[in-house]
Formats: sequence, structure tokens, C-alpha cells
Amino acid sequence: MISALFRNAVIYSPVDSPVPLSGVTQGHVTSYKKGALFCKNGIIEKVGEEEDVLRQLSSDEVDMEVNCEGSCLIPGFVDPHTHICFADRREQEFSLRIAGTPYLEILKAGGGILSSVHAVKKASEDELFESTLTHVLSALELGTTTIEIKSGYGLDTETELKMLRVIQRIRKETPLDVAITFMGAHAVPKEYKENPDEYVRLMIEEMIPAISQQGIAEFCDVFCEEGVFSVGQSRAILEAARKHGMKLRIHADEVHDIGGAKLAAELPTISAEHLLAASEENLKAMAHAGVIANLLPATAYSLRKPYASARRMIELSVPVALATDCNPGSCFTESMPFVFGLAVMNMHMTVEEALVGTTLNGAWSLGMEKKVGSLSVGKQADFLLLDGESPAVLAYHAGVSPVFAVYKKGVRVA
Repeated sequence: MISALFRNAVIYSPVDSPVPLSGVTQGHVTSYKKGALFCKNGIIEKVGEEEDVLRQLSSDEVDMEVNCEGSCLIPGFVDPHTHICFADRREQEFSLRIAGTPYLEILKAGGGILSSVHAVKKASEDELFESTLTHVLSALELGTTTIEIKSGYGLDTETELKMLRVIQRIRKETPLDVAITFMGAHAVPKEYKENPDEYVRLMIEEMIPAISQQGIAEFCDVFCEEGVFSVGQSRAILEAARKHGMKLRIHADEVHDIGGAKLAAELPTISAEHLLAASEENLKAMAHAGVIANLLPATAYSLRKPYASARRMIELSVPVALATDCNPGSCFTESMPFVFGLAVMNMHMTVEEALVGTTLNGAWSLGMEKKVGSLSVGKQADFLLLDGESPAVLAYHAGVSPVFAVYKKGVRVA
């Protein structure tokens, strides 16, 4: 077993809890002004003030020692919502959007998600893997050590299965922990445009059973939105997925309030994503049901939309997590430092609340809260060193990444 001691660090970590942090606990963070972390075989065994940690160690217990030289040490970022598995970028579409063309109009014309579907269908499995790998390794460099990746650019059984194989390969061939989500309900394919209920039937009767038999996807997600999938259609898809052993997530009320957040509370799903247009009544229902809000400030930034009401959600005791939504269309960024800064500056979250949102609550939304998301004894030694004296540097030093070292299971990987 290999052991490592990281000393002379300013350590910040969310405080573990039996439930996701929310309301007054959303910003519960502990810190050590001159801290140390000791891990063995990739698992944290001791963490705290340096003098306390050193008092409990003998010199022959430590195989490697790293002097962090006063740097800030925080948990590795957990990015719980991405569409980072794609083949081609959509830069021309971005120009249309910033010129004023609404996204749903682009989607109806065969662009948007449908453009990415065409590219993924054309790409070989190896080509899709190489494209995805490039962006995932960039995310790792920027401090993401745990990531969720969705399918959803296939929209037929064969291509969705191909995407999931690629994502599984990312899990096996990179250092990151990867949560895998099936999202065949990302858009209605062109051939079903006049009969979307038939596509819903195909998903329930063919796609979901095939995905379940393949055994790669842990979660199922649905884009519940006007012009995509209705509340009734979304409910049917998610209930079918649950019967096949998948855990549930939902894209809810991103553009219009059609009741997606209410559905999230009724099922309930583990998380609801976006929520820019969710009503206060339905947010209260989510809080009561314990549904985590995965907020995506970089998407609001890219779409020039008002940001989700993070401050109000916290007041209502909805647990808030933060994610990139990395995708080739509405939000092309793999940078959790950027997301952290937007949450603090434009969503009025405190630094401590944003730290919880980018680490522990994201882990909760992926069912990995006992493994990652905080610097606690028994968890993986996944952490970052920042060029700063506190996590505030992630918002303070704008336009760059203050992350200069990334450790996964106690080993430097970036």
C-alpha cells in the first residue's frame, strides 16, 4: 500500500451530512489554516490541522510527502450534468443564437440537438471516443475528478448503445469516476416529428429494455419541455426506466414552466436539471421530496437567459448542485472554475455554497456521496491545489483556472 502526506495546505471541505446540504446548511464548510491530509492506497485516513495529523503519524508510515506551500486544497470537482460525448461542434449555430434566433426555432428547423444526432450517427465508435476523450481530459485539467456523461445524440437504439459503449470506455481509460446516463428522450427525431407518441412507445418497448440489457447506464434522463416531451410523455418514459432498474433525472422547465419540477417531486427523481422557469410552488415540492437542483449557470450565460433562482432555492431548502452542461450547442464549456465564478457573481451564491454545489451536492446527485465530494476519512483522496488562499480565488481570479494540480486517489493526474 502506498501512503502520501500532503502538508502545509489551507484546506476547505464541505461537511458531510446524512442528506444533501440545503437551506442554512448549503454553505456548511470546514477549514484548516495549516492543514494536512494523509492517504493510503488512495483513501483518506487523516485530515485536519497539520500538527494534529503529524502527531498521529510515524515517519515510517509515510512513503511520499508533499509540501503544498500554503496553497488552498479543496475536493475535486464533481460535474453532475454533461453532454460531453459528441462528434462535431456547432459554432455556426452559436452565431445564429447570438444574432437572436431562438433555440427552439433552431431545433424545429433540424438544428440544435438534431444536428449533433446526425454527426454522432456518422462518426465511428473510435472517432466518437477520441472526440469525447479530448474534452474529458480538458475537464480533468480544470479540476473535474468525477463526471456524469449522458447519451442522447443517437435517438435510435443502435446509436444510443454505441454512445453508452463510448462513455463506458471513457470510464475505463481515464482516471475520472464516470456516472453514465441514458437520454434517448433528448429530442424527438425528425421521422417522428408528426407522431412523437410513437417515439415514446419505441423508447418504452424497445430502447429502454435494450439499454437495460446492455447494463451500462445507471440513470435515465428526459428533456421535459415545450416542443420536446410533455409531462405525460416524460412520466411514462421515466416510470418505464425505473421498472428496468435505472435511477431517474429530468431536464425540467428550462425554457417554459410546464410542470417538469412538479413531476420531479412526484416521481421523485434524484435530480432536476436547469429549472430556469420553474415556479416557486413546484420548487417547494422539490424541497419536500428531497430532489436536488442541478443548476447550469454557464448555459444561462451562453443563451443570454436569466439565471436560475439559486438564492430562492436555497431559501426554500432545495439542495443545489452546480454543473457545466458541457455540450456542443447551448453551452460549450468543460470548466467547473467558470461555473463556480458564475454561481458566485451572477447567481448570488456565497463562496461556501458554491463549493458545496460543485463538490458534495453534485456527488449526492450521482449517488457517490460516500465516495467523493468532500475530504473525509474513508473517502477517495480526490483533491485540487489552487493558486490562492481560499476557494474564493475561483471567482476572484476571473477568466483563468486557478487549479494548478489535480489529484485522483492520492496520485497527481494533471
